[in-house]
Amino acid sequence: MNKLESIEFFEKFKHGTELFLQSPDFSVGTTPAEIVYTEDKMKLIHYIPTVKKPYPVPILVVYALVNRYYILDLQPDKSVMKKLLDNGFDVYIIDWGYPSGISKYLTIDDHVNGYINNAVDKIRERSGVDKITLLGVCQGGTFSVMYAALNPEKVKNLITLVTPVNFDTDKGLLHIWAKSLDVDKIVDYYGIVPGDILNAGFLLTDPFRLMIDKYVGLIDRIECEPNDTACQSRNEETVKNFLRMEKWIFDSPDQPGETLRQFVKDCYQNNLLIKNKMVLDGKKINLKKISMPLLNVMAEFDHLVPNDASKPLNDAVSSSDEETLVFHTGHIGIFVGSKSQREVCPKIAEWLKPRSLFAEAGKEKPVSAKSREQKRTTTQGEHNNET
Repeated sequence: MNKLESIEFFEKFKHGTELFLQSPDFSVGTTPAEIVYTEDKMKLIHYIPTVKKPYPVPILVVYALVNRYYILDLQPDKSVMKKLLDNGFDVYIIDWGYPSGISKYLTIDDHVNGYINNAVDKIRERSGVDKITLLGVCQGGTFSVMYAALNPEKVKNLITLVTPVNFDTDKGLLHIWAKSLDVDKIVDYYGIVPGDILNAGFLLTDPFRLMIDKYVGLIDRIECEPNDTACQSRNEETVKNFLRMEKWIFDSPDQPGETLRQFVKDCYQNNLLIKNKMVLDGKKINLKKISMPLLNVMAEFDHLVPNDASKPLNDAVSSSDEETLVFHTGHIGIFVGSKSQREVCPKIAEWLKPRSLFAEAGKEKPVSAKSREQKRTTTQGEHNNET
């Protein structure tokens, strides 16, 4: 960098700092919703429908325990929840909250057969249907797979979004690290494991892009002439968008120790789920029990859940109606990137609509022969490696 470039970068940095010091107001999770059920730290949130007559099969979204669910409703123009609502769906989501105290004793069984099952039953009661659609995201998708296998009579459709089920892969640093992690020492020491510890590990899976490049990129995007009010207004929105993402990235709930211990040992280290050897509440999870329609959605450039961790699900289930979608984006970009709003959400809605018309068993709308022939689909698009 020569002297002139150094001066230009310093001026950009100074301008960017001034914008941050102005502390622009920003909000997240603004789509209208209400809490319809609570249990311990968990809340079941129902989004207010935006159409007069939503599809009769409601959707329950299950997010991961790490970070917060509002990444799916970050802002109005980057909201998976709003897209689903506007496509005519009745949508619920689980907010896991912030564990404390006796939460350290919670296991995966408590989350799957306890909280998720109670949320499903509450939705079935409110909607007057026997079955619901489960849309699981990341670790929440893994929990959803477990639930669907144990309770197939309550699940009409299963959608997995960047969901790991096969943990025997070396394609991602997270999988490599977890295999040698002494999780017993960590859980025994902390009880409830600080979220900041896990978040630091996630950031280190791609340190340059997640910890340095994004800040440099922000400074490059907010250059304006002194009197260019239109540009300055755009800059303010750019900073707000950036701060929303930063809020989410560093809003890391602590983790119930026993859940983390079991997830690392049973999944990452012993890969029991895909082998049909994982046990919850004395019951072995058999993925062949998943016979409902399945949509498995992946991000090609996912640095946390490589495609090798997700693809085996389709072969492990017994569903005759199953599809795979792979989008040219990253683990977070699939929720909030431009491709999410333009391609991911519309494709999910397109797949789900004909499968959400009837909730009663035996009255499902038949899937066309063409759809069955296209069970495994890779969505092609521009190669803009979104986060």
